[in-house]
Amino acid sequence: MSPKQQAMIVAISTSDSPDMAALGLGYGHLKEAMAELAIQLLAVDADLAYGGDLREHGFSQLLLQLVLRYTSTSDLRSRTRVTNHLAWPVHIGTSVDQLDELAAELQGVAELKLLKRDGTPMTMEIRRNLPTHDPSQDEWFSGLTAMRKFQSSSTDARVLLGGQVTNYKGRMPGVAEEALLSLRAGQPLFLIGGFGGCTRDMAETLGLVEPWSESRNCWPGREEFKQWGGGDLNNGLSEEENEILAATPFIGQAVVLVLRGVQRLRK
Repeated sequence: MSPKQQAMIVAISTSDSPDMAALGLGYGHLKEAMAELAIQLLAVDADLAYGGDLREHGFSQLLLQLVLRYTSTSDLRSRTRVTNHLAWPVHIGTSVDQLDELAAELQGVAELKLLKRDGTPMTMEIRRNLPTHDPSQDEWFSGLTAMRKFQSSSTDARVLLGGQVTNYKGRMPGVAEEALLSLRAGQPLFLIGGFGGCTRDMAETLGLVEPWSESRNCWPGREEFKQWGGGDLNNGLSEEENEILAATPFIGQAVVLVLRGVQRLRK
């Protein structure tokens, strides 16, 4: 746990995957999964970190309701329960007016943290003086990696679910890069494989689940996971529990396992 924080800070990455339709899942299930994760983590006094625009899928309003429900008035004044990290290419390609709208929507619920291209924080005042523009591919690559490194260093654990394996903006699928950073740092990592996608692919490579009959083409970075196994997740769960977490189609069961790991890490 971060020595400067009384509460454990858990980064959550949830996104759709190419397997969702085949699994009978849609955006409603994704939102339900995000809600259940957030509810239960906030309820056990963990704080949350999220990368990207929280307005997508209605997550900002969802978190607003959850934080107000699970945070006392005194804590709301003294403690930010959710941090929303915006990478350089995300906010530099967004108008200042839209950023102001997002900040207003999150006020009192989440801290909006803008990051420079190298991943260091920047103020909204600095951003106002920069021209909005469509980021280049190099800006996407460097900016997303820098944000993920910053988030990894400023959080205590990470939960991954779903994940695209094509049409991503960075050097490799986002959840894969986040997982690699966690594994390299020994940061507790939870892989919820029930939505398929990149998270399940990683679980396959780590030996937590059997490969599907139709193997997916290898995405950039997947080979790097071969140097690790399920015992390297450092998340407080046994290998058998991590196998269940990587395979279960039931978000309720997955959340119970994540909470079990979080509670064990606190002891």
